[in-house]
Amino acid sequence: MKKVLFVCIENSNRSQMAQAFATIFGASEVLPFSAGSRPSGKINPKAVAAMAELGYDLSTHASKSLDEVRGEAPFDALVTMGCGDACPWMPAKQHIDWQIPDPRNMEKDAFNEVRDQIKSRVKELISTL
Repeated sequence: MKKVLFVCIENSNRSQMAQAFATIFGASEVLPFSAGSRPSGKINPKAVAAMAELGYDLSTHASKSLDEVRGEAPFDALVTMGCGDACPWMPAKQHIDWQIPDPRNMEKDAFNEVRDQIKSRVKELISTL
């Protein structure tokens, strides 16, 4: 089982969707986690709706801090998503940075474009682990 951590700032949109896609596409090969450098404490309803369109219930997720997943380290891959300097270091075999815009305030179509970009990148990542 490969352990992958997805990190964004609030852990309410990008990293949550990435964790969901890794769960969907990684099945028994990947153990995905997500966290935020400054977690909001909630999942964005837009993210829940966007993933529901694809048949995934994101409402079962919780927004977490890096401290809450630190005990799972080291990771096989740590993927940061646009948090820049706000993403602290975490033990991992590979560190990857995806420059993905924060969709928090985007309209539905733009939000779904970000969701689909994350979907594509997660599929690609899983194929390389």
